[in-house]
Amino acid sequence: MLFPVYWMVNVSLTRDENMRKENPDWFPVDPTFDGYTTVLDDQLPYLRTSLLIGLGTVAVTLALAAPAGYALAKLRPRGGRALSFALLVAQMIPGIIMAMGFYGIFLNLGLLNEWWGLIIADSTLAVPFGVLIFVAFMSGIPDELIAAAKIDGAGAWRTFRSVILPVSRNAVVTVSLFAFLWAWSDFVFASTLDAGGAHRPITLGIYQYIGNNSSEWNAIMATAVVASVPAAVLLVLAQRFVAAGVTAGAVKD
Repeated sequence: MLFPVYWMVNVSLTRDENMRKENPDWFPVDPTFDGYTTVLDDQLPYLRTSLLIGLGTVAVTLALAAPAGYALAKLRPRGGRALSFALLVAQMIPGIIMAMGFYGIFLNLGLLNEWWGLIIADSTLAVPFGVLIFVAFMSGIPDELIAAAKIDGAGAWRTFRSVILPVSRNAVVTVSLFAFLWAWSDFVFASTLDAGGAHRPITLGIYQYIGNNSSEWNAIMATAVVASVPAAVLLVLAQRFVAAGVTAGAVKD
């Protein structure tokens, strides 16, 4: 499982003249950092755009998914089960189908090639998942906690903001992480909705090194390594919160 990651790093340090050797070097014998220099010269705008899209997707996802999860878990509105089932079905729709639908909508509204259009598109993947995670987590919060807040005079919104959200930290971190990673690694929506925009994500930035007659594998792999760093750091920092957030609600007392 880790070998492709190692090979990516190895190729990113390999010189162009050694790239197509019949017997490739298993270790960077004569390493070069030209690929990483190219990344710093060419790819920083793409990295900034991906970071902006990722953070925007997290904000939109939390703003929609957290209140919806609270409503389905504790307020139990009419039609809540049907809505939960619809959210589950929504995650089964292939991304390319959604991308083509978004293309028609964005074309009519003039939203093509806009970075914030990608935030809207990526959020459609993250929000259904986020709602289901919040429902599972918040269902395990004791009703007595909400009853105590009502006795103190808190309404539904105040209870959600001051009581439910603070104790749902694990779910918030889990949803935020997955929303960011989906937006950070998205290629289907980006290539369909923002291929000609001035601000494109890193997944499209890599493709400027790929041509019909030649491919700059050194720069491609160096870009892939740099683009993997934020995701790897987030996964390491948030792993214990994710484990708790994903398994919440799986066991009933």
